[in-house]
Amino acid sequence: MGKYFGTDGIRGTYGDACINTEFAYRMGVALGAMLPKGARVILGRDTRQSGPDLCGALAGGLHREGAAVDDLGVVPTPAVAGAVLREAAAMGIAVTASHNPACDNGIKLFDRKGCKLTPQEELEIEAAIDAVPVPGGALPDAVIHSRDGTQQYIDGVCGLFAADLLQGLKVVLDSANGATFRTSPVVFEALGAEVVLLGANPDGSNINLGVGSEHPERLAAAVLEHHADYGIAHDGDGDRLVICDAAGLVLDGDVLLGILGLHALECGRLGARTLVATVQSNLGLDHALKAAGGEIVRTDVGDRNVASRMRELGATVGGENSGHIILSDYASTGDGLLAALELMRVLRESGQSLGDWRGRVELFPQATRNLRLEEKLPFESLTSLQAAQRTVETEFGEAGRVLIRYSGTEPKLRLLVEGRDPVAVEAAMGALELAAQADLKVMD
Repeated sequence: MGKYFGTDGIRGTYGDACINTEFAYRMGVALGAMLPKGARVILGRDTRQSGPDLCGALAGGLHREGAAVDDLGVVPTPAVAGAVLREAAAMGIAVTASHNPACDNGIKLFDRKGCKLTPQEELEIEAAIDAVPVPGGALPDAVIHSRDGTQQYIDGVCGLFAADLLQGLKVVLDSANGATFRTSPVVFEALGAEVVLLGANPDGSNINLGVGSEHPERLAAAVLEHHADYGIAHDGDGDRLVICDAAGLVLDGDVLLGILGLHALECGRLGARTLVATVQSNLGLDHALKAAGGEIVRTDVGDRNVASRMRELGATVGGENSGHIILSDYASTGDGLLAALELMRVLRESGQSLGDWRGRVELFPQATRNLRLEEKLPFESLTSLQAAQRTVETEFGEAGRVLIRYSGTEPKLRLLVEGRDPVAVEAAMGALELAAQADLKVMD
C-alpha cells in the first residue's frame, strides 16, 4: 500500500484528503508532466454525482501539462481500458469507487497497454503529486474532447460473440445503478435475450444502493419472480460479475472461475494450462483443475496482481472470487459483461447446465475470522500464531490450508482455514484465534 494508492487505485469518501477536486487537479498535473507532450488520455466515469467535478479537475491538470483528454462520459471501467488499446492512447483514467457507496469515489489508472499500473509506478506518481503545489483560488477550466463512449464498447463486445448466443433466454440484469446501465442491457438484447432490468435508473446518489453485485439476494428474488433463466449483476463500474441460476442459487465466484478455466482447458484454450487466482480462492478450485490436468497459480489479492501474473505465464483465464474475471484473449482487464457472455457461451458449447458444471468444482469447507486489533505487530513477533499455523498445516497436509494476513485498509487480522472436514476446520480456526489473542491485543 502506498500513501494514496490502495489495492485498486485511489479510493475514499468524496471531500476527504485524496478524493476532492484540488487533489484531482494536482494528480492531473503530475500525470501530465510524466507523459509526452500532446499525449492522449482516455477518461471515463461511473454515475456518482461527484464524478463530473473530479473528471473536470483531472482534465484541467492534464491539459495544463499539454495532454489531450478524450472524455467518454459514463462508461464501464473496462471500456476505458479497451479504448486506450484501440486508440493507442498514452493512458486511461476511470473515475469510480467500484462497489462502494455513492458517497465515495476513486481513480483507477491504466497504462498504454490497457493494464493497471505496477506498485512502483504508483509510488512514482505519488511522489510527483506531492511535488505539485496546492493551487490557489479557482481551478482552471479544462479543455476536453467529450464523446459518448458507449457505442464503441457495445460494438466491440457484440463482435466477440454469435448474434444468437442468448436467443430464447430470459435474463434479469442488475446494473447497480452504475456505469453499465446503458451498455449491458443493449448487448444482452442484441444477442437475443429477453431482459428484465434492475438497478438501471441512476440518479447520482443510488449507485450500489441495495442493488448490484453486493446484493445478490435482490437478484435471486427477481429471477424467481420473473421466472428467468439467469440473473446477472454488476458492481458500480462493471468489472465484476455475480450470476445466479433459475432457482435463484448464486454461483460462488470460485466456481465461476473453475467453470471458465476447466472449459478453456478442455478446449485447448487455457494458456499454459494454468488458471491464475488469488490467495483468497478456495482450495477446491486447485483440486478441480489438477484433476483435469491443469494447475492453479496464486497471487496476492487484487485483480492487477492476477493480470500481471497472467501476462508473465501466458495464461488466458484468471480472476478473484469476488467476481473479477480476466479473459486475456478478449481484454486486458476484468470485465463483468464479457465474463457473463463467456459463461453463456460455455454452457451453449458444452451442452451442460450450470448445475452440471457446479458439481465439477467442489469447494472445501471454510472458516474465516476478522479480528480487530489495537495495533498491527510484525508477523515475525507473533510466535504463538506461527506455531499454531505450523501445527494446523502439518495436520492438514495437502488436504487443507491456512491463510493469515493483515487487512490492507483496516486494523484487522484476517484468518482463513480450509479443509475437507468441517469439524477439523472449525477446531483449527479456534486454535488459531486463541493463538492470535495471545500475541495481539484483540479489540472485539
